[in-house]
Amino acid sequence: MQAANKITVIGIGFKPFDRKARDLISGSDVILASKRLLEVFKRYEEFEAVKNKVIVPDNINETFNFLRDNHETKKIVLIASGDPLFSGIGRRIVEEFGKSSVEIIPDLSNVQIAFSRIKESWNDAFLISLHGGPDPAKRRRLPYEIQDIPSLLERHNKIAILTDRENNPSEIARGLSLSPRLRRANSLSPMLYVCEKLGYEDEKITEGSPEEIAGKLFSGPNVVIILGLQPAVPGPKPSDSAFGLKEEEIAHSGGLITKDEVRAVTIHKLRLPQAGVLWDIGSGSGSISIEAARLFPRLKVFAVEKNKEQIANIRENRTRFQTSNVEVIEGLAPDALKELPLPDRVFIGGGSGQLAEIIPLIAKTMSSGIVVINAVKIETLDTTIYELKRAGFIMDISQISVSRIKAAGDGNFLSALNPVFIITGLKNSEGGEYL
Repeated sequence: MQAANKITVIGIGFKPFDRKARDLISGSDVILASKRLLEVFKRYEEFEAVKNKVIVPDNINETFNFLRDNHETKKIVLIASGDPLFSGIGRRIVEEFGKSSVEIIPDLSNVQIAFSRIKESWNDAFLISLHGGPDPAKRRRLPYEIQDIPSLLERHNKIAILTDRENNPSEIARGLSLSPRLRRANSLSPMLYVCEKLGYEDEKITEGSPEEIAGKLFSGPNVVIILGLQPAVPGPKPSDSAFGLKEEEIAHSGGLITKDEVRAVTIHKLRLPQAGVLWDIGSGSGSISIEAARLFPRLKVFAVEKNKEQIANIRENRTRFQTSNVEVIEGLAPDALKELPLPDRVFIGGGSGQLAEIIPLIAKTMSSGIVVINAVKIETLDTTIYELKRAGFIMDISQISVSRIKAAGDGNFLSALNPVFIITGLKNSEGGEYL
């Protein structure tokens, strides 16, 4: 029985092909290359012998459709940029076709070349991608955005960024130049290096301050490197323990944060899995999201929030506690939930009066799992009980009353926090009750 063909992904741009890459290209039936990479491929001495095998798809979707239809019957080489597994097409190929069906031969990465051009070490650099994809209507969600860069720079001091047309060097520089946070933290302005068209004959390196870079136009593809010019300002460090952040460690506004004791019980009730998806609806400062993400790094957490000030707090906390598995979703539930991956767990800390719409949506999207809803108002408790019961959830309800000792003169007294109802709803596809 003949073994199935593997899809071969070969990175190009900087080095000549090694013997293995040459043999695979020579023995292929089809070579797929984008319009941009075709121009790069033409510079390789192997191109003339195989140019009749080259197919240039119009877009990424056409590329994947061709692979799905032909990879079992044809030996296909896909030409990629640099290292295909560094924020490139390699990951998606592996996810769709499986590791056993893919062969990857990398070139040097653009980031590696960029640091060599400016003669800076990069073992201590923080690497991020702001490349959301070529189609504005189908941009991928990114773990970080331009507004996150100032706080990232405080912590890491050396950052390399893969850009795109929207998140371009000028916009990155503008975000830095307008950041009051960075002006407070640094007496010296950071230095930016824009490395354009690396590996091309017209490659160019531009150096400047954020203000100097912000007014310029740059050709793609490019990489931006930011150097903070002084040791990173240490923010609050995550404690050695996996759980138990204090309210004062978490950025929040006006005392609006799930209190420590309530947060501990809430996370216990969620019975979080090692991996999966958590929706944190009405996330506020993101305290539940951050604690959950720190506990389980393989858990993907979606913090859904509509308030601009609170969104800034979530982003600050995500950077402060290095929880890149938290993704901020700006919007109002239930509409903001409709494009998210299906949840294994849901926490609702604030629903803006939309529980009657949110809970039925969760019931439709969640095949099994746990929903935890915190309620301070009796009306919220009543709505929650009614909607969970109507949606077929098995319920468990606790009421948490917390008093903290405060000093008064030469003595101490108990100061009570607002009581909180914690409503847990179970949806079990197997019908068992395990609450």
